[in-house]
Amino acid sequence: MSDKLATCLWFDHGEARRAAEFYAQTFPDSHVGEIHLASSDYPDGSAGNELTVEFTVLGRSFVGLNGGPIFVPNEAISFMVLTDDQAETDRYWNAIVDNGGEERACGWCKDRWGFSWQVTPRALLAAMKATTRPLQSGL
Repeated sequence: MSDKLATCLWFDHGEARRAAEFYAQTFPDSHVGEIHLASSDYPDGSAGNELTVEFTVLGRSFVGLNGGPIFVPNEAISFMVLTDDQAETDRYWNAIVDNGGEERACGWCKDRWGFSWQVTPRALLAAMKATTRPLQSGL
């Protein structure tokens, strides 16, 4: 991994590679990188288990950590994917939801690992910018 910053995502045991492979199949400019095995036993795991998986989604670097069921994702962090047309929006949305995910309110969905996604048309953001007023000081 050559970037200076990568986001580490916590997965239940053995799920990091499955997630990385799904993301790589779903999004362009995405791939699964190196898989690192634990060199020794660790809390809740054994030597030789897949410990981390490096992967890229839409050109961004991630590390998937097979940390176990201790921590689970929540909506405090989400991935916003900007789409250029309805076909692209539908393709990403359906891929996430149809692979064990679930629909959420306001254009959000969750993947099967619990990570939240905002599949957002660029046209929606442009419309929102067109109706946004500048913040007035002294209010």
